[in-house]
Amino acid sequence: MDPLDAGAGGILRQPKAVWATAGASVVAFMGIGLVDPILPSIAQGLHATPSQVSLLFTSYFLITAVAMLLTGFVSSRIGGKKTLLLGLAFVVVFAGLAGTSGTVGQLVGFRAGWGLGNALFVSTALAVIVGAAAGGSAAAILLYESALGLGMACGPLLGAVLGNVSWRYPFFGTATLMAIGFLCITAFLKEQPKPARKTSILDPLKALGHGGLASAAISAFFYNYTFFTVLAFTPFVLNMTPYRSGAVFFAWGVLLAVFSVLVAPRMQKRFGSLKVLGGSLVLLAADVLVLGYGDHTAAIVCTILSGAFIGVNNTVYTELALGVSDAPRPVASAGYNFVRWFAAAAAPYFAPKIEEWTDIHVPFAVAAVTALLGAVVVGVRRRALTHEAEELAPRHATEDGVTVFAD
Repeated sequence: MDPLDAGAGGILRQPKAVWATAGASVVAFMGIGLVDPILPSIAQGLHATPSQVSLLFTSYFLITAVAMLLTGFVSSRIGGKKTLLLGLAFVVVFAGLAGTSGTVGQLVGFRAGWGLGNALFVSTALAVIVGAAAGGSAAAILLYESALGLGMACGPLLGAVLGNVSWRYPFFGTATLMAIGFLCITAFLKEQPKPARKTSILDPLKALGHGGLASAAISAFFYNYTFFTVLAFTPFVLNMTPYRSGAVFFAWGVLLAVFSVLVAPRMQKRFGSLKVLGGSLVLLAADVLVLGYGDHTAAIVCTILSGAFIGVNNTVYTELALGVSDAPRPVASAGYNFVRWFAAAAAPYFAPKIEEWTDIHVPFAVAAVTALLGAVVVGVRRRALTHEAEELAPRHATEDGVTVFAD
């Protein structure tokens, strides 16, 4: 059943365990964009350059990428609940330590530990929600996607509100919220059954031997470079107060959520996954080019508008990654995420460097090119990707009755 057809009652009538996990998921996704509005403030407070501060994203996502090889290995041995709690514990500790940082190097290091915790939590949360939810997997999937969208939208807003007082407060706020999530999951979530087969660390890498999955991952790599150029570099271009920057990225996050949950599935059903993805990537390339070369108003509008294209792309890439190969869905997801998160680590590092070597416009020209490269991979490797897409309505692939997403 299409999750968009799930009734509101099915979503709302959920056990406390589901709400506890979904609530913690919102905070976990908030952590991705939390630092966006306060990047200039952090740079000023720690006497750091934009390229140094952007390492907050690089360290976070580099560790997240590597951790993707470990999450299945860990959860298949200690179970879903313990994996969630382990991830939350890492986030609480390292987010709290980040707020005490005296140098940008310390902050980057603590952010890396935060990334490890977030990888363990996020990669396990959906399977736990589906396993504990009432009313079928469709309602649980919609609840999880809503948590993702809400977190991406509210992260910059929370960062702006707390960061307007001090750049340290958003880190302390995240640690506090995740500690509450830890207590709620401890109290309300029962231990989940362990998988029948234990996952090897090398299984996700072996899954990338499939041409279709490798093509989806490579295309997503190029796309993610564009995505995180917008997320990590644009705040320096906008050069606004935390409140104003937070408002811009809140609007961006709202569009991301709406287009990911509501618009993308309908577009896929009407036009087919590959046409939607290719078209959205081309439009994203045009958008970031105008963002980089337009005036300040155009930069604000294009930043917000990019959320729509990013929301569509996230949904379609998820469908492709999970359905294109015959590997178990959690394994395929881990392999796919392992590749694409390296671009999320690279973009925040290279965008400021490219600005230092050239000017402030060129990083967005590079981001436009990478979006187009993602579209080229989709076009050239269309046959390998069509096995999943078949230009039909999107589906949520299942493994032993449990739906697992790549995001």
